[in-house]
Amino acid sequence: QVQLVESGGGSVQVGGSLRLSCAASGRTYSRYCMGWFRQVPGKEREGVATINGIGTVEALHYADSVKGRFTISHANATLYLHMNNLQPEDTAVYYCGADLEPSWGQLVACSRNLVRGDLPYWGQGTQVTVSS
Repeated sequence: QVQLVESGGGSVQVGGSLRLSCAASGRTYSRYCMGWFRQVPGKEREGVATINGIGTVEALHYADSVKGRFTISHANATLYLHMNNLQPEDTAVYYCGADLEPSWGQLVACSRNLVRGDLPYWGQGTQVTVSS
């Protein structure tokens, strides 16, 4: 059974940085489609960044609102989100989602999950709060 466990959330001031982690367990995999999403109360879940890869070849995609500030990465069955220059509008619960060993079609179309968020596995979420 695949489990995703997030960590690294917290409270920071405007301009600060945080690194979120999402540890995947329960299945070995060589190709993946994974992503970070966020949600605030009363709003729909928003895609932040996706990464799809096989071996050392990866493709990264970002929402316009975080380009140049956030970096998604993956290593040793752990997904990361490095967040710099945090702003109050980044305040949300952040979730990681994953499709491990997706079909080739799903792998190529991974970036569509920025909008669709159609991934089979999800973490429990971690709160990020940015105050001015």
